[in-house]
Amino acid sequence: MVGPGGLNVDSSANHLRAPSRTVTLGRIQPQAPSFRTVYCNDRDANFPVRFKGNSISTTKYNVFTFLPKGLFEQFRRIANIYFLGISCLSMTPISPVNPITNVAPLSMVLLVSLIKEAFEDWKRFQNDMSINNSTVEVLQDQQWVPIPWRKLQVGDIIKIKKDGFFPADLLFLSSTNPDGICYVETANLDGETNLKIRKALERTWDYLPSERASEFKGEIQCEQPNNSLYTFTGNLVVEKQTLPLSPDQLLLRGCSLRNTEYIVGAVIFTGHETKVMMNAMNAPSKRSTLEKKLDKLIITIFCALVIMCLIGSIGCAIMTDRDHYYLGLQKNDWEYRNGMTIAFFTFFTLITLFSTIIPISLYVSIEMIKFIQSTQFINRDLHMYHVETNTPASARTSNLNEELGQVEYIFSDKTGTLTRNLMEFFKCSIGGISYGCGITEIERGIAQRDGLKIHEEQRSTGAIREKGFNFDDPRLMRGGWRNEPNPDLCKEFFRCLAICHTVLPEGDESPEKIVYQAASPDEAALVTAAKNFGFFFYRRTPTMVYVRESHTEQMGKIQDVSYEILNVLEFNSTRKRQSVVCRFANGRLVLYCKGADTVIFERLAYGMDNVRKVTGEHLEHFGSSGLRTLCLACKDLNPEAYESWNEKFIQAKSALRDREKKLDEVAELIEKDLILIGSTAIEDKLQEGVPTCIETLSRAGIKIWVLTGDKMETAINIAYACNLINNEMKQFIISSETDAIREAEERGDQVEIARVIKEEVNKELKKSLEEAQQYMHTVAGPKLALVIDGKCLMYALDPTLRVTLLSLSLNCTSVVCCRVSPLQKAQVTSLVRKGAKKITLSIGDGANDVSMIQAAHVGVGISGMEGMQAVMASDFAIAQFRFLTDLLLVHGRWSYLRICKVVMYFFYKNLTFTLTQFWFTFRTIFSGQRFYDDWFQSLYNVFFTALPVIVLGLFEKDVSASLSKRYPGLYREGIRNSFFKWRVVAVWASSAVYQSLVCYLFVTSSAFDGKNSSGKIFGLWDVSTMVFTCLIISVNLRILLMSNSITRWHYITVGGSILAWLVFAFAYCGIPHDRNANVYFVIYVLMSTFYFYFTLLLVPVVALLADFIYQGVERWFFPFDYQIVQEIHRHEADSSNADHLEIENELTLEEARSYAISQLPREISKHTGFAFDSPGYESFFASQLGIYAPQKAWDVARRASMRSRPKAPKKN
Repeated sequence: MVGPGGLNVDSSANHLRAPSRTVTLGRIQPQAPSFRTVYCNDRDANFPVRFKGNSISTTKYNVFTFLPKGLFEQFRRIANIYFLGISCLSMTPISPVNPITNVAPLSMVLLVSLIKEAFEDWKRFQNDMSINNSTVEVLQDQQWVPIPWRKLQVGDIIKIKKDGFFPADLLFLSSTNPDGICYVETANLDGETNLKIRKALERTWDYLPSERASEFKGEIQCEQPNNSLYTFTGNLVVEKQTLPLSPDQLLLRGCSLRNTEYIVGAVIFTGHETKVMMNAMNAPSKRSTLEKKLDKLIITIFCALVIMCLIGSIGCAIMTDRDHYYLGLQKNDWEYRNGMTIAFFTFFTLITLFSTIIPISLYVSIEMIKFIQSTQFINRDLHMYHVETNTPASARTSNLNEELGQVEYIFSDKTGTLTRNLMEFFKCSIGGISYGCGITEIERGIAQRDGLKIHEEQRSTGAIREKGFNFDDPRLMRGGWRNEPNPDLCKEFFRCLAICHTVLPEGDESPEKIVYQAASPDEAALVTAAKNFGFFFYRRTPTMVYVRESHTEQMGKIQDVSYEILNVLEFNSTRKRQSVVCRFANGRLVLYCKGADTVIFERLAYGMDNVRKVTGEHLEHFGSSGLRTLCLACKDLNPEAYESWNEKFIQAKSALRDREKKLDEVAELIEKDLILIGSTAIEDKLQEGVPTCIETLSRAGIKIWVLTGDKMETAINIAYACNLINNEMKQFIISSETDAIREAEERGDQVEIARVIKEEVNKELKKSLEEAQQYMHTVAGPKLALVIDGKCLMYALDPTLRVTLLSLSLNCTSVVCCRVSPLQKAQVTSLVRKGAKKITLSIGDGANDVSMIQAAHVGVGISGMEGMQAVMASDFAIAQFRFLTDLLLVHGRWSYLRICKVVMYFFYKNLTFTLTQFWFTFRTIFSGQRFYDDWFQSLYNVFFTALPVIVLGLFEKDVSASLSKRYPGLYREGIRNSFFKWRVVAVWASSAVYQSLVCYLFVTSSAFDGKNSSGKIFGLWDVSTMVFTCLIISVNLRILLMSNSITRWHYITVGGSILAWLVFAFAYCGIPHDRNANVYFVIYVLMSTFYFYFTLLLVPVVALLADFIYQGVERWFFPFDYQIVQEIHRHEADSSNADHLEIENELTLEEARSYAISQLPREISKHTGFAFDSPGYESFFASQLGIYAPQKAWDVARRASMRSRPKAPKKN
């Protein structure tokens, strides 16, 4: 229907004029779910609806919820629940230990965690208060009155001055700029610093002064609050006239006003209902794979605890007898009535006694280590600092540090990630003629690959070079296009570049000083190209575009031309094109359209086959040169047909429901029968260091997949330039550009097209998989690469073909997916993550990469030219792709190694301590008698052995950063999870059993029959204190034995922990008190004997001897890769990378392998340590250089006993 003012409105709009009906439910008054009605400048009318206030809170807790909610968060961890249960058991009569033994450590751990939570929440609260108390001017009684943001209400009329931030989501009413426009910066929203233009409805331009604004009594009917930043549907009813609202009239909270004195707006959404706050959701919670395995380890330890308790309870039931008078059992002791009850109660007694087997401080220590690793090591690494943009690396979460050391698959975007996203107009095609000289980086790479020499073309005299423009062809420059075969088509080409865009000009209206603010670098490059071709776009209003055209009428003549913009059909990922309808000064109506070749070609008018074919060839050539392409088209419109179409457009624009869908449908009606003008080709250069980085990561065993929206030719050539694909690889290409698929598409039956594509994809996948498996069975088969386009990928991801796709992909070293959508990027990532159970990392720089980043185990955002949305959704942020080398191979590998060692050490030290108590139960007939004093047991974990393991987690380093990058193969140990296998757990468990037996048996065997200086025999507490002292020394010294790099902090913490125990023992044993009656003066008695000092020397040495021998044997006969590197560089400084081997082509595979192995470093090195003679040495270096060299087990004895050859005398 036609609404007041002649506007065509959706039928639902008329219904919206009635105030929404509300239903009172207590204090809640919900509106109809589809829309909300806001009365502007009328708080009384809005009061019954009870809109949310504008105060925001990002805190997790408040005064009342902190304790219960904070404790709930802590007890979500199974270990804390376990210790809570143990603490409760220790308060019962069956507990042999004082409750303080378990309550004190648990309380300390909970206290530290709650203090950390409180500190973080206090910082959030301070930030919230700062924002809520900011002031804004609100219209009250025809005056602008400053009030805090938190007091702002829906419907208020407010005034925002230049550089001010919008306190809520506003309807833009009027501006000091002409034609009701303002400039907005959305950096806080999406990180983009380029300005956006917003346009007020012409009907509200007058409401600028406070007197006029106070007269505004409009009614806004709009969508309910939602988190869609780029859409908005609604109507404004002013004096019975209904006007459609769009995102152009919406000013979002958090954005700021630029280049505008002030604006006036009406508040629509407040507080937590604003779009930015509704988007402020946490990224998906991610737990590292190692942390999940840690849960399994703790369950295993708990099972061991249960077995120990069962052994003890059964033993107690068997050994306990009422007839043993010395036990003092009475007839009324019902718990000793029979063997079953004895076993039952003894079981829980032993549970409390052996509770220390699970380390209570493990999680807190790991959190602390990870936090310091992130903030002090990753964030401050100068090797990952980008000087040009002043951007350091940023660990946005510390939960996934060790996950960086186990990544096997990397999924990367191309534009802005592998490339710089600095676009330069390089070549073009107009009317079937290609223009532009020069050679791209990709073409140079192709020539180098093929062994060809490229001769650089000389640039023409006076060629222009500026940011965004690197085009050279005198046929088009300086009016030369007038002499071309199709000058009118050239003119349309340049006009399309100058008019069909959303760019905003800033600064002086001169070609030298003007600055273009564009939504993307591509748009800025196209408008810059138009300027250099003589069509200078210099001014824009909401309805007009002004272009200074040169040489159009005659050579050298310059004239200012205005074009009225009637409609803008905006670009989106579905349409893949943008169009404008403009009216020339002479009344001519023209539609200009630019977009992807696939969507433009299918909308061309009849008879364009020849131009289409030639342009398609040019596009293929541009794509193979690594250039980004767009097609340009136009269409003259009939005024009557346009008016009819425009009515439908206005109706679709006014719709409150499915507005975007209706607009797309209306656009389809006019974007047809187009005349192809030509195409553009823009170069996006590779980032610095990308090829080297990819090669290094590949040598580390990491497989890299590129997921891009570019054409297949462009993607393949970028992959070549990045060293992702090379000529030695066998390539499997699955493309929708086959004859069978083309024939089906020409017939036009969508069902038939889908069937044919699926059949073709299925056939190609199976064929490629069979071929790949044949190559995999050969000893020295070529590396494999898969290239697949988005259309085929859509069908390959079907559940029936998904397994085949995954099997083929996992056999390939490199995979390139082109023409893929953001959703497909996430699907491919999830396929490998869930299907292959491999550790995945996604890296990207744009909003279209967010879903992919969140789908991977680890998400890395690049702070580039496409805003900060990828960074805000990521776990780690870096400025350049090449920094992945340091992030993964250095920090990731170190973090993985450190956390593994920390977990194993915690497991070892607690098992060692608990086992001494377990051995003691055999002497006490499993009665549950405690071996140690309560305070000894309480402080063992949280005080006497806490700091050295934290130092180990912070400073452990097997090889230096430079060696980590020099030998990327070291990273494979993380991929194989070499340091957190059950075999490693078994070794540490064996060490714990051995050391606990040594500490217990050596001391008890000698001490129970020994005498002190007074001639008295040693008692229980003398012996237990002696064992405890030996344990403290042995366990702390074990840190030094397992450390690859020992710093002063190791000595300080190890020595300090041992000293802390002795100081505590002196103080605790020297103060008479009921709590320490058992151990009173014990340490003084022990230290007065020679036995004490002799035992302190002997027991730790014997206890650690087995570990020393095991590590020596392992290093000699079964070295880890890093131990080989340590031996090589133990006396020499880290120098250059190892040279690559060059093998002559005429050698056979076996000869080539033998030659390569013979060239591996041996006695030619000035170091002849045992690592060079150990098994695995050849295979390690061979794997570094891509050579197959199997280990020979029978060489162990020969190599271990082989003497070094004498060095050859140096030549004079």
